[in-house]
Amino acid sequence: MNEARRIPFTSHVIVNENKYLDIIDQMRVAIPEEVRQARRIQQDRERIMAQAREEAERIISLAQEQAGRLLDEHELLKTAEARTEAIIEQARNEAEAFRIGADDYAVEVLAQLENHLTTLLTTVRNGLATLKRGREEG
Repeated sequence: MNEARRIPFTSHVIVNENKYLDIIDQMRVAIPEEVRQARRIQQDRERIMAQAREEAERIISLAQEQAGRLLDEHELLKTAEARTEAIIEQARNEAEAFRIGADDYAVEVLAQLENHLTTLLTTVRNGLATLKRGREEG
């Protein structure tokens, strides 16, 4: 446009037709290449975004699986701990019951022994008393 000449008293200009047709032809060649490049860039962007989405979904899936496994392991551990506590409590209860039973048995045996010893002591005392009376009389 810098080389164009103005038509006096108008806003129109006269341009070199061949020169501007060459420029238009160059634009026709250059613009489709730019459009193709832009399309390639857009396709690359979409492909990269799709890959990123797939990778993110894969990572999320793996994380969810791992969280599920950890939760299962945690629940298993809690169950095992609860079972262990129950077994320990049952063992304590049984040990206490055995101790109480053993104490009761010991008390019973000792009471019988005391009765038997009391009977024996009475017998010994009666024997001694009889012997003493026999000596005194004789």
